[in-house]
Amino acid sequence: MVARRDRCRTRGVPRVHSRVWSSTSVGVKAVPVEIETDIRSGLPRHRVVGLPYGAVCESLDRIWSALANSGLPVPRGVITVNLAPADLRKDSAALDLPIAIGMLLVGDSEMSSTFLSRAIVLGELALDGGVRPVRGVLASALSARSEGFESVIVPAPNAAEAAAVHGVTVFGVETLRESVAVTKGRGRAYRAVARPATLNSSVTGGNGDMADVVGQPRGRRAVEIAAAGGHNLLFVGPPGAGKTMLARRLPTLLPPLSESESIEVSQIYSSKGMLSGGGGLISSRPFRAPHHSISQVGLCGGGSNPSPGEISLAHNGVLFLDELPEFRRAALEVLRQPLEDGAIRIVRARTSVEYPARFVLVASMNPCPCGFATHPVRQCRCRSGDIMRYHSRVSGPLLDRIDLHVAVSPVDVFDIDEDDGRREPSKVIRRRVASAHAQQLSRGQRVSNARLRPSEIRRWCELDTAGRSILQEASERWALSARAIVRTLKVARTIADLSCCEAVDSRHIAEAVQFRSSDRFGSPFANGQA
Repeated sequence: MVARRDRCRTRGVPRVHSRVWSSTSVGVKAVPVEIETDIRSGLPRHRVVGLPYGAVCESLDRIWSALANSGLPVPRGVITVNLAPADLRKDSAALDLPIAIGMLLVGDSEMSSTFLSRAIVLGELALDGGVRPVRGVLASALSARSEGFESVIVPAPNAAEAAAVHGVTVFGVETLRESVAVTKGRGRAYRAVARPATLNSSVTGGNGDMADVVGQPRGRRAVEIAAAGGHNLLFVGPPGAGKTMLARRLPTLLPPLSESESIEVSQIYSSKGMLSGGGGLISSRPFRAPHHSISQVGLCGGGSNPSPGEISLAHNGVLFLDELPEFRRAALEVLRQPLEDGAIRIVRARTSVEYPARFVLVASMNPCPCGFATHPVRQCRCRSGDIMRYHSRVSGPLLDRIDLHVAVSPVDVFDIDEDDGRREPSKVIRRRVASAHAQQLSRGQRVSNARLRPSEIRRWCELDTAGRSILQEASERWALSARAIVRTLKVARTIADLSCCEAVDSRHIAEAVQFRSSDRFGSPFANGQA
């Protein structure tokens, strides 16, 4: 639709009409919004229609002050601003700037309606006429490109974020007057240069290395398998055994984000306003470690005005849940569907959104409330009923969706003096992980081994006679569920990839079965066998 400035008469009353384009966020994506401004003579009266909420309802008050303090003409008369589509909820201060531009377009013949018909405008206005940064700029730039728009006008701090999208011209503006100058083909507007966005250590998991881990050969092996195949992982052991250290080293083994993955992750963080430094695309894999007091909405997303939760912020990265039984049972149960589907759908009375949530779950827990049930020296003082109640906080269906169950023991004091040169650093393990990923790609896989479909499992996880016998014996002995058997096959496929083997054989199945320790020893982990 071509923007235009229409003049007509209704019962002798002059009327002026203009159109400007913007966008609003729906989940982590953006939808174009057409802003129509109608001004007619009469007693001053103004309103915004088209399902405005919250900040949008207050936008006109900010716009009047911004126009006056910028020395720009303030429209008079009866003003109606329509936000189309009218059935889509709009609740973002990012519509301030395009509404103001639409009002000015009515009476300023130098402003180009042709340019504005091919541009998306975003920005929150300060009372002095400044333009403040907003959320969801990356999604808006992607939407602008897909809808055929040529340019985007955004706040200067968001310019690098928008410039990460190729194919659209980005204008970063600092004031309302500068925005007007852009529409007239002049001013201090510039073409932004994209640069990588940065995430702080609380998001990326820090800069640790696997060489920091003392002992724990079984735990190190499980982390390597999880990184190579995207498998979920559970550590069970007494306090101080190194569960958290192992979990935080997992991101150091993962490959860099691909361009498409980087865009997906950056969209989520942009929608939350969490891209630091006004950077472009995120290049490092997220590592999220929420506290166990987090609510169900905080973990999975939602709310009256839905926003992504921690599982979406961990998309294409790692979600670490320390002290798993301490989390609210309701919050943990919501994880079951995202672990299977890689996404979560939030349905509310007025809206329905879907957030991506494809992550590697790493969890840790103690064997009992006091933590010393499996300690080689310290004595457990918990009663059997307390231990059962403690483990019942984590349901069987959730444990069934965790591929690798690893029991860790305290490190021997003499291992602490071990020569650092004998411990494999992350860069060495990462090469093996990269080789395993390359094997998965060579088979034509578009997903990691952990997300293979049934037809792909039958094709690429076919067992020999010995391997089938081992799996059948384990299934009968430990009453493995069908889901546990399928996940064991996926783990065996990853172990074979790490060994550069085309076929899955009995060695790979035997090792994969050993990682079903919760099925093998029972949930309490308190009998000392783990």
